[in-house]
Amino acid sequence: MSPPSVVGLNALLDFQVNLTLDGAPLTAAEIQAILAETSSLTQVRGQWVQVDAARLQTELARLQGVQSIARARGLPFVEALRLVAGAGLEDNAASAPDPEWSAVVGGPWLAARLADLRAPDGLAVRGPPPGLKGRLRPYQLAGLRWLSLVTGLGLGACLADDMGLGKTLQVLALLLARRSEGIEGPSLLVSPTSLMANWVEEAGRFAPGLKLRVVHSSAMSARDIAALDAPDLDGYDLVITTYGSLLRQSWPRSRTWDLLILDEAQAIKNPAAKQSKAAKKLRAHGRVALTGTPIENRLSDLWSLYDLLNPGLLGSAKAFAQVTRRLAETGDYSPLRNLVQPTLLRRLKTDKNVIADLPDKTEVRAYCNLSTRQAALYGEAVADLAQSLQTASGIARRGLVLSSLMRLKQICNHPSQWLGDGAWEAADSGKWARLQEICEVVAARQEKLLVFTQFREVIEPLVGFLGGLFGRPGLHLHGQTSVRQRKERVRQFQEDESVPFFVLSLKAGGSGLNLTAASHVVHFDRWWNPAVEEQATDRAYRIGQHRNVLVHKFLCKGTIEDAIDRLIESKRQLSHGLLEGGAELDLTSMSNEDLLRLVRLDLHSAASE
Repeated sequence: MSPPSVVGLNALLDFQVNLTLDGAPLTAAEIQAILAETSSLTQVRGQWVQVDAARLQTELARLQGVQSIARARGLPFVEALRLVAGAGLEDNAASAPDPEWSAVVGGPWLAARLADLRAPDGLAVRGPPPGLKGRLRPYQLAGLRWLSLVTGLGLGACLADDMGLGKTLQVLALLLARRSEGIEGPSLLVSPTSLMANWVEEAGRFAPGLKLRVVHSSAMSARDIAALDAPDLDGYDLVITTYGSLLRQSWPRSRTWDLLILDEAQAIKNPAAKQSKAAKKLRAHGRVALTGTPIENRLSDLWSLYDLLNPGLLGSAKAFAQVTRRLAETGDYSPLRNLVQPTLLRRLKTDKNVIADLPDKTEVRAYCNLSTRQAALYGEAVADLAQSLQTASGIARRGLVLSSLMRLKQICNHPSQWLGDGAWEAADSGKWARLQEICEVVAARQEKLLVFTQFREVIEPLVGFLGGLFGRPGLHLHGQTSVRQRKERVRQFQEDESVPFFVLSLKAGGSGLNLTAASHVVHFDRWWNPAVEEQATDRAYRIGQHRNVLVHKFLCKGTIEDAIDRLIESKRQLSHGLLEGGAELDLTSMSNEDLLRLVRLDLHSAASE
């Protein structure tokens, strides 16, 4: 493959088929002689070679077909990446080379680019860009060089570094680097509403020379936003808005941006969602996705992300689903990994080659016994489910299963959560008792605690209970907390030594926050998705943390929580062959027998001691 005259997804390369012996290309006459041979052995250049002429002819014909296509219309960069990875052309599955008989390799130019993309630590040394305040760690400098290379090639980049490794800083450095190189035009950053203030603060700290514009109701009037037009944004380096704004406003589509940057890019994991479709309509010279969980639940999350970053690289959604099913059967995800690796960079905090000065993180299952009242309510719930399943079917059955699972999880937290009686007596919940044991240790050590729950209604009772245990009030945060309050409470928790705990809803507080003042993390009720839980844990376990972090995952013994935890562990292999991610669980499709076996109460394990 020769270098293209321009670069990017649509840059055209050429393609040439050769038959080689010990790495040396054979002449056309030698190839014809081999194909005409009727014996399984033939002599080529003084060597006896075993030949399957028919199969060799089939493979040559397959690759010559690709060569004909390339000569007729050129070979787009994205198609070249697919061929090198062994995937074949997007619209021609039969073009994929047979790995036993052939391989597609990049020519000198493409091979060099792919080597750089796959090993950013080896890229030519370049210092931090002008205007950057602060020091880039070695892995962050490598990340900057990699981002510059990928976007410079016109490709979409997925920076999938572990949470807390400084993705924000690397992107700010990239923007400064592009400005220093004379690349003009504003870039658009789309983030969750809760993270806008964080971007503004980080930019002011590390890249004060960047000209920022926040386009959101928290910073502009609705009238000014409605009147906004493309020329109004000239002269800015970075425009910040939210995913919700993409649905309600037209200005993001009014121009072609320099870079389109998606923070917490798992927000577009569902290709059918309106905000995913809105994001994919935006025009930009380059695209960057930031996410610590590129595969949050299933491999299709990755397809949706790449449908925006590098359209066509992973083929159609239907073709991708078929391929991943085959890969799952073999357990070998290397073809997919090879395909995305050049444009996906992932470093983990646990890798000492990445960051050597981060303390240890220990995760433990905090098993809780059910109180007598909890056990009785749990048993009633399982009996009700068993009876209702006898007549339920279709969508009604799915709804029944989901509501029953929610009921069981609420009972495991506290009877009052399910009953709604407002009592919240500590003695009625095994989790309350287990939390008290942990808090006594945390208080004695004068350390701080984060508590995550997925239920809004549990937050205030937990805040009251914990305040009594520590003897002083703590903080809380949920989806109704304003951006200003959120920022102030994070600052208070980080700086005020008298604040002992922070109770957060998993959805609102599980990403984008820096809470390194805490060295204990409690997952009070399980999300049943390891990727989401890890992201929440990393509010404390990130750069800036100097203490060892202890993570307590609450589980009621003998219940659905205990069973699901074991099931998740058995299914974590879904995406680990590609990168760390979640586990896909579809409990609604289980048979009645399997479902009841999963949720039934093991009284021997669950009963209070």
